[in-house]
Amino acid sequence: MKLTTTESLSTIPASEWNVLAGNSNPFVQHDFLLALETGNCLQPYGWYPRYLLAYDDDDHLIGAAPAYIKTNSYGEFVFDWAWADAYKRAGLEYYPKLVLAIPYTPATGPRLLTKQTAVAQQLVEYAIEFAQQQGLSSVHWLFNEPRDFQIQQNNYLLSRFDYQFHWHNQDYNNFDDFLNQLSSKKRKNIKRERRRVSDAGIKIEVLTGSELTEQQWQQAYDFYQITFLKKSGTATLSLEFFQRIAGKVVVFFAHHNNRTVASAICIRGQETLYGRHWGCFEDYDSLHFELCYYTGIEYCIKHRLRRFEPGAQGEHKLARGFLPQKTWSSHWVAHPEFKAILEQHLQREAEAMEAYGVELRAGSPYK
Repeated sequence: MKLTTTESLSTIPASEWNVLAGNSNPFVQHDFLLALETGNCLQPYGWYPRYLLAYDDDDHLIGAAPAYIKTNSYGEFVFDWAWADAYKRAGLEYYPKLVLAIPYTPATGPRLLTKQTAVAQQLVEYAIEFAQQQGLSSVHWLFNEPRDFQIQQNNYLLSRFDYQFHWHNQDYNNFDDFLNQLSSKKRKNIKRERRRVSDAGIKIEVLTGSELTEQQWQQAYDFYQITFLKKSGTATLSLEFFQRIAGKVVVFFAHHNNRTVASAICIRGQETLYGRHWGCFEDYDSLHFELCYYTGIEYCIKHRLRRFEPGAQGEHKLARGFLPQKTWSSHWVAHPEFKAILEQHLQREAEAMEAYGVELRAGSPYK
C-alpha cells in the first residue's frame, strides 16, 4: 500500500473518488469537495486541502479521506477555541492543525472512504504520521459515522460528542400523519405557526437547483448572504460553488405580495435532506419555522426521504418534531501534557452532556 496526499481533487478522477465515497452522502462526493476548491471557498478562510490517499500495488485508489490543514477553527462546528486559547496562554502554537471533515458542514458522514477496515486503519495512522511530519499540533476527525469512529478509537484517540436534532420519517403519508404522532400541545403549536404564515398570504415554492433561473440563483444567494451580514459574519460559500453543485440543491422560496421575501437552501442526499442556509430581508411571524423545518418535513414525506437534518444546535427544534442525536468526533493531540489535560476535561464534559441528553429525551414532543 502507498499512502500520499494531494492538494486538489482535480488530480483525482471523479469516478475513482466516488467509488470510495458512495452515493449516500453528498458532502464527500467529488463534485461537492471540488466545488469548494474552485469556488474559492477554502484558502481565504483558513482551509488548505491535503486529501489523504491510499493506493494498492497496482496504483488503484483503495482509500481516501477529505483532510485540511487549518489555521483557525472557523467553520468546523466542533468548537475548540478554548483549546487554542489554552495553548496560547501556555506559550504554545495550536495552529496549524489537521482536520478531517467537510468545511462548513456539521453533518455526520464517512471520513475514511474505503470498504476495507485495514485500509481505514492505515488512513488513521497516516493522518497522525502526516501531522507529526508537518509539525501540526493535532488531528481532528469531526462528525464521524459509527464505523469510522470505532476505527479511530482503536488508536486510543480522545473522543467527544454533542447533540443535534434530526427528524425521522416513520413512513408518513402526509404532514398530518406526522402531526398525529405528536402530543396535543405540540401539534396545536405547529398548526398555529403554519397558519400564521398562510394567513399572511405567504406562498411557498420548492425548486431544485437545476430548475433555478439566473435571477433565482441570485435571489437565493442574496438571502444566504444577508443572514451573515446581520450577524457580522462572513458568507464563505460563493454563488459559483452553489451553482456547481446544482444537482444536489433544493431551494424553498417564500413569496409575499408578488415579492420573494425569503429562501432556505438545502442539500439532498440519497436518503436525507440537509438544511443549510436561510435568509429573510424582513421579519414575518413563524416564517423561519415554516421555511426551515415544516417545508423540509413535507419535502421528505413527499420524496420518501428517511431523515431531515436541519443543521447544528437549536433546542427549539425539539418541540417541532426533531429528536436529539449524538454526533461524534475523535482527536489526536501531539503535546503529551495537554493531551492528559484535555482527556480529563472531556471526561467531565461527557458527564455533563449525558445529563443534558437525559433532559432532552424527557422533552420529546411525541406521544
